[in-house]
Amino acid sequence: MTNKTHEADVAFIQALAELLRENDLTELQVKREYGEDDSLSVTVSRAMAAAPVAVAVPAQAAVAPAAAPAAAAAPVVAATDDPASHPGAVTSPMVGTIYMQAEPGAAAFIKVGDSVSEGDTLLIVEAMKTMNHIPAPKSGTVKRILVEDGSPVEYGAPLVILE
Repeated sequence: MTNKTHEADVAFIQALAELLRENDLTELQVKREYGEDDSLSVTVSRAMAAAPVAVAVPAQAAVAPAAAPAAAAAPVVAATDDPASHPGAVTSPMVGTIYMQAEPGAAAFIKVGDSVSEGDTLLIVEAMKTMNHIPAPKSGTVKRILVEDGSPVEYGAPLVILE
């Protein structure tokens, strides 16, 4: 392999890593064919843990309450409390990106303390350019919101606690 091809491959891999980061993806896999006997297979991935991200949100709000007044209203949870095991946890049915409102600038679907009815939209998970409304599985009160607008979410990650 020539040095010029090597430099082009490095630039290609860096572009893949940037694409991964910009689109909140967890993995990209690409195969480039240069000829019959010459190819490049690349897998670029990053580890993402949904539950620790959700637990970190209230902790960040406690550190800087002036920067996030809405998040500061959420109760602070001990690190040993697993939101996914809560009986009122609403979990993500898919991998995607969270949106708390129908469109930019609109009011959020829910906030802590709101009463919701079964079937009300709690938030949206965008997956593959499809907006999936996540309905309330039961009527109740929103006790905690465990995700932030625009954040990535994994399958099964807790999103909201309803009681």
